Amino acid sequence: LKDMFKACQDMGMSHIAVTDHGNLHGAYDFFQLATGAGITPIIGIEAYVAPESRRHKRRVQWGQPHQKKDDVSGSGGYTHKTIWAYNKTGLHNLFRLSSDAYTEGFFVKWPRMDKETIAQWSEGLIASTGCPSGEVQTRLRLGQEEEALKAAAGYLEIFGRDRYFLELMDHGLDIERRVRDGLLEIGRKLGIRPIVTNDSHYTHAHEADAHDALLCVQTGKNLSDPDRFRFDGTGYYLKSPQEMYAIDSSDAWQEGCANTLLVAEQVDTTGWFEARDLMPRFDVPEGYTEVTWFQEEVRKGMARRWPGGVPEDRQRQAEYEMGVIIQMGFPGYF
Repeated sequence: LKDMFKACQDMGMSHIAVTDHGNLHGAYDFFQLATGAGITPIIGIEAYVAPESRRHKRRVQWGQPHQKKDDVSGSGGYTHKTIWAYNKTGLHNLFRLSSDAYTEGFFVKWPRMDKETIAQWSEGLIASTGCPSGEVQTRLRLGQEEEALKAAAGYLEIFGRDRYFLELMDHGLDIERRVRDGLLEIGRKLGIRPIVTNDSHYTHAHEADAHDALLCVQTGKNLSDPDRFRFDGTGYYLKSPQEMYAIDSSDAWQEGCANTLLVAEQVDTTGWFEARDLMPRFDVPEGYTEVTWFQEEVRKGMARRWPGGVPEDRQRQAEYEMGVIIQMGFPGYF
């Protein structure tokens, strides 16, 4: 992460987002390191969304058997949706969505949200149609234009025009371009603006081979295995704004690059991960604080244990341990 934030500084980038698959485990470290580097963090998630209810624990296919490769991801387990928090309320709602996905929507190995929970906890959140595995794009690949339009309209109603975008990305993959015209047509019909993203898994372009080797370690495969899991396409690194604009000269792509600022400018990190003292408060006698009463009680206890006088080494150890407890803010607990 430190290398990535240094690269952000070098490229003059003021904001950067994290959207890990199905979890928020890296959010705190990302936030701390980003703010320490003077970069505004945008905390998000690439959510797994159940094709029906999150409580429906069976695979669902929307298309015909011959369309299997274009159907719901995970052989019918989930679609994707990109969601970002833009304020404290949104961050807390992301946590709620993620927790519910694990407790209510977990299926096979995917913690899944659904439209019900997304609508319930949408305040403070910005969303997009997601990557090519999103619901709208999946419906378009299956030739289900009306269902795709209905899905986009449903999320537009949940988030509103300023908080819902058509997501465009380009890593040289056919699946990213096949339904782009249909996606943009839905945008024109519903007034949804495009936004460009890049799937970044490492910081620099030269780290692609190292990332490929890491995938082999993760999946227990060899680089020489032709059937191993790998990333098709290119460009999965942190690109500069200039590189992103240069990918495609179309009006939609250029507008989508500019529209990333519409997300960034809404982000207010005030109160994110603010420290809160959740230790119990202990009633103490008048004239004492929790610290001084704690110290008094320890001294009384030691006097009872050693009525003839506390040994010097025991006194020294007690002072040390009291210091640690006080430093940690725990005297009320003890």
